[in-house]
Amino acid sequence: MAAEYSYGLSQIVAEDENIIFLDGDRACRKGFITHRSGSGVFRLKGASNACKTIYRVTFNANIAVAPAADGGVLGPISVALQEDGETLTNAVATVTPAAIGDLFNVALSTFIIIPCGCCVTVSVANISDGTAIEVENANIIFDRVA
Repeated sequence: MAAEYSYGLSQIVAEDENIIFLDGDRACRKGFITHRSGSGVFRLKGASNACKTIYRVTFNANIAVAPAADGGVLGPISVALQEDGETLTNAVATVTPAAIGDLFNVALSTFIIIPCGCCVTVSVANISDGTAIEVENANIIFDRVA
């Protein structure tokens, strides 16, 4: 089972806020992934006959420092996958633009392991220090692999 969520337009994401996604044709319709369209939080369900469920989560987008009027400050910018509000240190991307508005493509991927009967929340957050970012063509894919 795979599910995909995206947000093709540009969005300004404040420091410590989540990137938002819309439901599309390839959103989960079986209840394993719960998401409110326009939100940045996904709830993954650990429902399987085994003692755990494993999802591969893949995210990619173009990111830049937001314009100064929107809170952007030139410097390194970072996004990260988060599980239950905590940053997964193996899924962080950092870039250092030379100018405000310079776009960089970033990609993250990790496995999320959920014990049977439990649920976790997953999000992608702006973890940049003191700056807002601009995000374009955000895309996240959840592959239930076991």
